Amino acid sequence: MQTSRNIVERIVETKEVVYGISTGFGEFKNVVINHDSLSELQYNLIRSHCCGTGNMLEKPLVRMLLANRINTLASGKTGVRPCLVDTLLQMLNKNCLPVVYEKGSVGASGDLAPLSHIALGALGEGLMHHPTNGTIEHAEKVLKEHKITPIDLKAKEGLALINGTQFISALGAQAIVKAERLMQIATLVACVTFESLNATPNALDARIHQARGHSGQMHVASVMRNVLLHGVENGYVVSPITESLNRHPKVQDAYSLRCIPQVHGIVHDTIEFCKKLIDTELNAVTDNPMVFIEGTGSDIPQLANLVPYTSSMNDHVQDNFTLFHTDTEDIKHIVSGGNFHGEYPAKAMDFLAIGVHELANISERRINRLVDGKLSGLPFFLIENGGLNSGFMIPQYTAAALTSENKVLVHPSSSDTISTSASSEDHVSMGPYASRKCLEVIANVETVIAIELMAACQALDLRRQNASPIVEKVKQLVRQHVPYIEKDVVMHPLIEKVVELVRDGSVLKCAGITENHHN
Repeated sequence: MQTSRNIVERIVETKEVVYGISTGFGEFKNVVINHDSLSELQYNLIRSHCCGTGNMLEKPLVRMLLANRINTLASGKTGVRPCLVDTLLQMLNKNCLPVVYEKGSVGASGDLAPLSHIALGALGEGLMHHPTNGTIEHAEKVLKEHKITPIDLKAKEGLALINGTQFISALGAQAIVKAERLMQIATLVACVTFESLNATPNALDARIHQARGHSGQMHVASVMRNVLLHGVENGYVVSPITESLNRHPKVQDAYSLRCIPQVHGIVHDTIEFCKKLIDTELNAVTDNPMVFIEGTGSDIPQLANLVPYTSSMNDHVQDNFTLFHTDTEDIKHIVSGGNFHGEYPAKAMDFLAIGVHELANISERRINRLVDGKLSGLPFFLIENGGLNSGFMIPQYTAAALTSENKVLVHPSSSDTISTSASSEDHVSMGPYASRKCLEVIANVETVIAIELMAACQALDLRRQNASPIVEKVKQLVRQHVPYIEKDVVMHPLIEKVVELVRDGSVLKCAGITENHHN
């Protein structure tokens, strides 16, 4: 870090005109700033860009945002002083988190608004979450109480703090973790429904899935076989439901049962693909301009890191600046580019939302089969004395409502763009909204899966037959929180209890299944 900072400071000393160091920003790139105002330029940048709006970002996400930006600054390619990174690390370690707002970034010239609120807190300005009492107080007071000295900005450092895709990536990382867990739970819950509807295991035959060759499909089929048919492998007795089907097999089931490996499989592969993109982005350097200690860009015929002199600059030119391209070694190490553009994580979040949504699409259809007595062979809406009781009628409505809501939310945010900064920044990613609504989609799917789990457990109890050992464990977990529904009760608190079992991974733990992601 110090070596790259030395390059920046030598450029300041020689009064070269370099974007982001001695010029304005965006459309003001041709405005040359007086040498005595270079520090003020950086403060003005942070203060003017604090334009976030909407709800406050949750504190865990602010931590991820801060940690991710520290990672970029520590790369040594942003030209900041090590002491600046040390201050940010103190804030992270002591949980002194600035207030950041959800809305206000288009995800192109970096996530400027949210990152500016992070930087503002580091300056000792704006609002900050108190790490112990949970209140929101002035940043200067919180930093002082925790013996953290606010940063003082030098040339380039304000820009280095805010130019990057960390908002999209932080929310994206959380979305990936949630999606991985949800994918596993959705497949386990599908197994509970599979048994409760007396589905035939023929469609899980490994030969079918090997013939197609998709890794996700083969993985899901293998998981389902392990849950439903693992009597031979693990010494368990095959459930009476499956044993009965082996004696009296169906020809085939509806797609929402028969095609679980195919549908859940592509969701599995989608998550893996998006995870690779987000992993790369989390470790990417997304500043501009960037400082490279090694190499001089010899493969580029003409470096454009210096602002070329034009007659339009006359009104802004200060007498003590060099306004021509020089061939100094330091200049060759600073290069302008576009790594701040959020198109990669934006597309990943849109794709992830589309993929995870399909878990709800097919889950809702299984719920429909569970509550329709003509299809399940069970009492309509899984309740005895139907008519007097409505049973699971309206939980299916809730699942249908959330699934349909997601159909709107999965419209790709990144298919849009809008010109900003007087058309200087004329293409943007809209990745921040892609990441925010991806998390909303996941939350809706979690609820749909929870409703399926409740309904499937009710169906198993109505069958009055034992299921496979793992399915029985899952049902017993649910019964610890939600009783068998004998007559109508208020469903909302029961649904919320099962949603929490899905959300916190309890369903996987009780089944002895390890979560895929790395904590």
